[in-house]
Amino acid sequence: MALPDTDALVVADALGMGYTDADSCVQPVIHEVSFSILPGEAIGFVGESGSGKSTLARALLGYRRLGGVFTGGSLRYRGQELTTAKPETLQAIRGLSIAMVAQNPLASLTFHQRVGDQILEVLRCRTCLNAEAAQLRMLELLERTGIQDPGRVALRYPHQLSGGQRQRVVIASALACNPSLLVLDEPTTALDKSTESQVLDLVREMRQQSGAALVLVTHDLNVVARVCDRVLVMKNGRIVEQGPVRQVFSRPDAAYTRMLVAASLQIDPSRKPPAASPGAELLRVQDLHFSYPRGSWLFKAPAHAPALKNISLSVGKGEVLGVIGESGSGKSTLGLILAGILTSPVCQLQWEGHALGTNLRQRTADQLRRIQMVFQDPLSSFNPRQTVGAALERALRRHLGLAAGPARARAQALFAELGLDASHLERYPRKLSGGQQQRAAIARAFAAEPDLLICDEITSALDASIQSQLLDQLQQMQSKRSTAMLIITHDLSVIWKMAPKVIVLKDGEIIEQGDTAEVFMRPQAAYTAALIRAATSAHDIRTT
Repeated sequence: MALPDTDALVVADALGMGYTDADSCVQPVIHEVSFSILPGEAIGFVGESGSGKSTLARALLGYRRLGGVFTGGSLRYRGQELTTAKPETLQAIRGLSIAMVAQNPLASLTFHQRVGDQILEVLRCRTCLNAEAAQLRMLELLERTGIQDPGRVALRYPHQLSGGQRQRVVIASALACNPSLLVLDEPTTALDKSTESQVLDLVREMRQQSGAALVLVTHDLNVVARVCDRVLVMKNGRIVEQGPVRQVFSRPDAAYTRMLVAASLQIDPSRKPPAASPGAELLRVQDLHFSYPRGSWLFKAPAHAPALKNISLSVGKGEVLGVIGESGSGKSTLGLILAGILTSPVCQLQWEGHALGTNLRQRTADQLRRIQMVFQDPLSSFNPRQTVGAALERALRRHLGLAAGPARARAQALFAELGLDASHLERYPRKLSGGQQQRAAIARAFAAEPDLLICDEITSALDASIQSQLLDQLQQMQSKRSTAMLIITHDLSVIWKMAPKVIVLKDGEIIEQGDTAEVFMRPQAAYTAALIRAATSAHDIRTT
């Protein structure tokens, strides 16, 4: 329910939005939503992918994507109507009164400009500070957001920063003009749990210091429970429930909210990880070392510090092994080396007791088939000019030698097993949702009938309900085929659900490994204990 403009910072009253299709017809996406945001209040927008939460959040800045229109109702900021505001009015509000932090910090930053200069640009364009004052303000903002040695970091380019540092820089830019409302759209999706915890602590601290109101858009209910006062639950462009976080999460009225709460993965000591029952040794890794090269083909330079050091592990037939660690710990690098995509000059790989080539060219066709990988971003792993059905059929023809008819039938069966309709085979990757894209990528990997599947952060961008469904389907397929899996993730609840055993990476080294329940309940390394604390600090959303 909306509050009077005199009390609220933002008031939405029966707001409707839609997009114009190719026939110039408006397809509604937001249906008569009403809510209010008080000064200094933190409110979370939650819901599945496609629920309209990001569209609604962007509307708070008067922003609509290409083809977007306001179809009715009202949206006011401090009494100023945003749905009919002129561009110059919106320009005066954006960045100064209402600022936004987008999901991908790397895409929010200009890649060829130093990060300090990008904050200075905001200050020079939107404030009256002179060059010296703007420089001091920029350094102050970086320091306030927890950047160590801000003078040095300010001289770096975005690609030279970690994910957490980039997100802090974007938050610093958003806070540069002391806005009264800060909108954050999935700000922690790609971050590991310890970095996520640091960023959330930063957001809470910045909110307390500045007194700004906060809108947090996320599919992670645990993040909302940790940061927000109230929550707004969306489904199919409608608000199905809203209220205080504790009340909504502990006693949800709507069946949809109850489903979201139930789908939120947790590390629940009463529900142990699946029992380990590996078969004979499938893959052995001994003394793996890897460093990323530095320089170019013309000007050689010493390699960076090792990304992986002294890595030794084994995976048995049908075994599921989890790999956890902070961003930069070497998790994805390990997966790429085992898949043969990266080559380690110092490494001994064995496959069923025989030497395994360290790159794809050195592996036999059978080894290429038996080791498959599913990547974090499924969209970038598909050919955008090829339907997903064509991608699956190509894998079936190449690896299994199937003719066109049997390949199409097998592709349909794989899609059905993952809860996808056969009609989705005719779609291009960009026409599928994130969850559908990831299911298609998993289907393509299983099309080769692999013995080892390497999964690299495959659920990081999915909402809770889709993540839960996908993991259930993956677990069923793995169990049915006795496929070994290496699950790389920063989400410890995924490991708790899927992997009987886990290894912990820090700065490229294995610092702890063993049964998942033992490692999580009684960690021996301080680093592991810190990861567990970060993952469980807000995990019981029903009692937060």
